[in-house]
Amino acid sequence: MAARWERVRQTVRDASRQVGRSAAAAGRVGARAGRAGARAGRGTGRATTRAALGAVSGTQRVGRAARRLTHAQGAGRTGLGQLIELTAAHSAGDALVTAALAGTLFKLPVNEARGQVALYLLITMIPFVVVAPFVGPVLDRFRSGRRFVMAGTLFGRGLLCFAMAAAIVPSDVFTIFPAALAVLVLSKAYSVSRAAIMPSVLPADIALVTANARVALFALVTAGIAVPVGAGVSAWLGAEWVLRGATVLFLLQGVLAIRLPRHVDSPDLEELAEGDEERPHRWRTMLNVGPVVAEAMWANVAIRLYSGFLLFYLLFLVQDRNLPGLPPAVAIGVLAVAAGVGGLAGTAVASWVRNHSPQVIVLATLAVTSTVTVLAAVVFQLWSAVAVALVAAFAQGLGKLALDAIVQREIGEEVRSSTFGVVEAFLQISWVLGGLVGLLLSLFAGGSAGLALMTVVLAGSLGWLLVRRRRRVREVDARVEAARGPASSPSGPRPAGGGERFSRDGVSAEWVRPRSAGTATTVVRHEDAPTEKRTRPLTSPHG
Repeated sequence: MAARWERVRQTVRDASRQVGRSAAAAGRVGARAGRAGARAGRGTGRATTRAALGAVSGTQRVGRAARRLTHAQGAGRTGLGQLIELTAAHSAGDALVTAALAGTLFKLPVNEARGQVALYLLITMIPFVVVAPFVGPVLDRFRSGRRFVMAGTLFGRGLLCFAMAAAIVPSDVFTIFPAALAVLVLSKAYSVSRAAIMPSVLPADIALVTANARVALFALVTAGIAVPVGAGVSAWLGAEWVLRGATVLFLLQGVLAIRLPRHVDSPDLEELAEGDEERPHRWRTMLNVGPVVAEAMWANVAIRLYSGFLLFYLLFLVQDRNLPGLPPAVAIGVLAVAAGVGGLAGTAVASWVRNHSPQVIVLATLAVTSTVTVLAAVVFQLWSAVAVALVAAFAQGLGKLALDAIVQREIGEEVRSSTFGVVEAFLQISWVLGGLVGLLLSLFAGGSAGLALMTVVLAGSLGWLLVRRRRRVREVDARVEAARGPASSPSGPRPAGGGERFSRDGVSAEWVRPRSAGTATTVVRHEDAPTEKRTRPLTSPHG
């Protein structure tokens, strides 16, 4: 009996020792796993820290590179660099608002009926009807405070985005719709103000077309980055959070607008020197913009009409499967990419043509568009439609930048904002009319017929503008020769006023009187002493 109990105790002791050894082994394995986990955690933490530091360093390098580009060629000294950065941030804010509202009231009605699309087109014209008669003259009246006007448009959009963010979840249409239209009006008011102040911040080494192209290029890049970011955040967190982010961005931009250089809203020096002279009536000056601006504006009107036509005409041709070659969704995507590439190419080319006249650039874009449209009408298929979409976007971007440069150069400070407002209204109205024509023709006309009609419109506009330009140039040449004729003869009579001044494509043509000694000449203006009183510097002396 005692022997059996001894064996039981020995068995229990052996089992206990075995369990203890197993527990100790398990503890050692757990400790090793814990040490391995700690090492992995430290490695992950170090990798995350390195990735974060790399992202911060990369962002800083990109920021420094962007700052070097925006402030190149004296742009940082005159304030152009700050204006480029402000406009780029403004474009990013507009892109965020577009991405947030893309799935609500303001989505492109691809699959809608033509009547609803026509209503959409008419709605998009409302803000421009407001900009032309009201916003432009108000901006001209307060041109001595343009920084604060621009800041006011940005602060206003920030508050409107906050209101729309609160109305997104309950789907308050009566808040979203008016607020979105007001955001669009304020966006156009900012664009008009920005274009009007461009000559005030222009460095001597940069042409107006190049400066406008630089602004547009950075705006396109930031918008292209902001749209997918806004779309992703909208799908993840909701459109209201995108609008809240846009609110913060617009409010920060308002502060940056106030920090623009002070000479942006300084009174014009020539106006201070000649403040006692009688000025022409504001509305008459705004409407009578001169032949150079009028020709450039009508060329852009024709191009914008063609762009609106192509957008809706090709859209419904693809939707109705009258443009075979690819599935409808893929074909629409290819056309959209072609239009985006064309717009970016037009902006890039504009920065390389500083030695060419803006008038020539505008007419050249219209000529290229007409030529490509003729070829596409002859051989109409999907890829020719892609080509005309690319060229139309290219011509629209390049022609608009050249038109802005012409208005900035030719129009006086006192009505420049009003003129930009009228130009924007005309261009938008022509785009809407082109879209309506495209809707109608897509009902019963094939691709070749529609492009043939637009070929007639474009070629007719180009021919009319060329004839008008040639007639005007001949008249100016004849007047200049008539004014120089008597002065070329030693015994001939001189004009009573001492000289005469004409305008040819924005360049002054003046009667020149030789001096009595030496080879230098003196420019003599009508009823003016031969002084340098009216000479204006290319850049503001405050820069």
